[in-house]
Amino acid sequence: MEEYFRSRQGLYILLLFSVSEVFCVSIQYSVPEEKKSGSLVANVLKDLKLGIGELSARRAQLVSKGSKQYFHLDTQSGNLLINDKIDREALCGQTEPCLLLLQIVLEDPLEFYSVDIRIEDVNDHPPRFSKKEFDLEVPENVPRNMKLPLESAKDEDLGKNTIQNYTLSPNEHFRLDVENNKDGSMYVDLIVEKALDRGKDPFFGLTLTAVDGGIPQRTGTVKINIKVLDNNDNSPHFTQSEYKVRLKENSPRDTLVTKVEARDLDFGSNAEIKYFFHRVPDEVLGLFHLNEMTGDITVFGEIDYEKETSYDMSIKATDGGGLSGHCKAFIEVEDVNDNAPEVSIISLKNIIPEDSPLETVVALFSVTDEDSGDNGKTSCSVEMTLPFVLKATKNNFYQLVIQTPLDRENVSEYNVTITAIDRGSPRLTSTSIIHIQISDVNDNTPVFEKSLFEMRLQENNIPGLLIGSVHAIDLDTEQNGKVSYSVLPGNITVNHAASYISINSETGNMYALRSLDYEQIKDFKITVRATDGGIPSLSSDAFVRVMVIDENDNPPFFLYPLQNSTFPCNELLPKMAEGGYLITKVVAVDGDSGQNSWLSYEILKATDPGLFSIGAQNGEVKTRRPLTERDSSKQRLVIVAKDNGVPPQTSTVMLNILLVDGFSDPYLKVVDVRQQDPEDEGTLTMYLVICLASVSFVFLLCIVSFVGIKMCKKDHGSSFIVAPPQFPPAIPENYTDSQSGSLSRNYQYDVCLTNGSLSSEFRFLRPLIPVFSVADPNLPVNHNNSSVSQDLPNCLDSSQSEVQVR
Repeated sequence: MEEYFRSRQGLYILLLFSVSEVFCVSIQYSVPEEKKSGSLVANVLKDLKLGIGELSARRAQLVSKGSKQYFHLDTQSGNLLINDKIDREALCGQTEPCLLLLQIVLEDPLEFYSVDIRIEDVNDHPPRFSKKEFDLEVPENVPRNMKLPLESAKDEDLGKNTIQNYTLSPNEHFRLDVENNKDGSMYVDLIVEKALDRGKDPFFGLTLTAVDGGIPQRTGTVKINIKVLDNNDNSPHFTQSEYKVRLKENSPRDTLVTKVEARDLDFGSNAEIKYFFHRVPDEVLGLFHLNEMTGDITVFGEIDYEKETSYDMSIKATDGGGLSGHCKAFIEVEDVNDNAPEVSIISLKNIIPEDSPLETVVALFSVTDEDSGDNGKTSCSVEMTLPFVLKATKNNFYQLVIQTPLDRENVSEYNVTITAIDRGSPRLTSTSIIHIQISDVNDNTPVFEKSLFEMRLQENNIPGLLIGSVHAIDLDTEQNGKVSYSVLPGNITVNHAASYISINSETGNMYALRSLDYEQIKDFKITVRATDGGIPSLSSDAFVRVMVIDENDNPPFFLYPLQNSTFPCNELLPKMAEGGYLITKVVAVDGDSGQNSWLSYEILKATDPGLFSIGAQNGEVKTRRPLTERDSSKQRLVIVAKDNGVPPQTSTVMLNILLVDGFSDPYLKVVDVRQQDPEDEGTLTMYLVICLASVSFVFLLCIVSFVGIKMCKKDHGSSFIVAPPQFPPAIPENYTDSQSGSLSRNYQYDVCLTNGSLSSEFRFLRPLIPVFSVADPNLPVNHNNSSVSQDLPNCLDSSQSEVQVR
């Protein structure tokens, strides 16, 4: 529970107006600023002597004088809560106390309570100087104990949280003198403590610190730069120590307020005087301008009497030698009648039954005027011909009550114009219009605009689509005239038609619950009932016929070539084909009917647009002209099929045509003619290089292995000198194996094929390893060792010969 200071004033004033009793009670609370939203201020039930729930039952309202609502009243618990964070300085400035005036208004019977909430200050602002550095020029012959006025710091806080003291950095020539002003502010002066010597100390740098009294304590500092000048005998003196002037609010900009004047008995630059504002708040600097050469004070901002009624400012005159003089200027703002009265409606019963008794309170409102004196005094009135009259209550509150009986059959509603006028010169007025409706009993049946409604719905609609609206009129008002709509379950011409349509019970808007298909359902009829809210309720029925409209919702679909197939469709075209040669026929179908299913074909894109044509109706793809050598062997066609719907639907398919020399040509094999991207070609080249390197490595490995094996065999053969191998003396060129009828099994050939050929042609045959068989015992053998050693090189040489075969 938040702690708060609370005081009550025992002020109860009983006013008797007809049958209504009006009480006025004043309650005061206080709350610190900067509290979070939702913080508790107080519970008003105990102070108002009300029970729990009575605020809600009596429709309690919290009325604020300003436009912004800083507080909220919980009518269930009676807690008064902070609705928005409060900044006391922004709300009240330097005004003390800072009060927010509220009203709690109760009905049945009418009572209103004044709630004054005091906003307490917290130390949330440090002292601030207008500048970071102050520059002073002081003649060296300035006498001791002479005051040099300094600009005070500003602290937006109040009381103990504002500035409490000033301190000066240690030095032997100057000290501080602090004076308390009547308004609570502090003036600070720099006192010359010791004679100055420009030759010894031409410059002084001091630090001035302002300290407030809040918790935690906050400070503000400024640097003071003092320049010592040559001797200056006389300081400026104003012709008047105080200037008093009256100024009307809303005076235009640059209006002359007053002129201050100072004189200096010196000559030359020491007699040149400049005028400055001294120790004035920032808001004054925004409202007035001081000409530093002439001393003219003119209007700079908007002067508003309601914000500030007077201004007190200090003016300093400084000569060229650094000496200064001071004076005061008091400006009193005169009020003018510039604010019209304002009517604020607090409570309003804009719907009342026609049998309401006399003196019934219809509205409660207040009239305020921000002007003062006669300019702020107001009076209020309504038209005399109305069955209502105004009665004044306490604190400029007014009641609008019934004066004569009401008859709804004659007049069903009233526009009551409340006129408020002040007593200023010229008089200002304002008006507020209150609309009052007269309710009656339930004696009228809802009536539809027509008995049969026809609505159209395009097929394939999105669920929840608005189809149309039915509307019924009830001449009654309030709940008696409130019409609700529903769909009856009976009398449905199509099965489950009620599942297709829903109706908004309040507006009569009809929506499609799901998507409809024209091929399944073309139309259906439902019954809609309108029922009012009276007791007992009255109703009437109407029929709604919904017709479904066909639309072109199916695009053509290619059967050949098959649409969306992952494999390309390739067609072969002989290079000798003449113009008009039929290549293939594309076939597409459309799921729609009638005009929406009529299809036409055309070539959307082709490698050679002038080479092929297609039948617009039959889809036959033909050549336009004979083929030439310049035509690409790979042709690609993009064929589009378009129906005759509105808007038309289209589908496309890709057809690849390969130009071949004849149907026996090896290009009859299926070849993927899809164009490769440059990135795919680069990847393929990389793979080919890797494969070529791998094959070369394997080939070199085989050669090395072969040489190694051969050397091993030679070494093995030399170890058998006693029994050398026997070879036949000679082999004829046309010699064949008697068993197989082919080349001898003792020879092996390497079959080499041309690279990149699809016909696998033989390039050449060459023996790899000569194999010598042991001599046949049936053949004569020469056992001469010398012959063997001579024939062996010959056989080796002959085995190296190559046979070229193409």
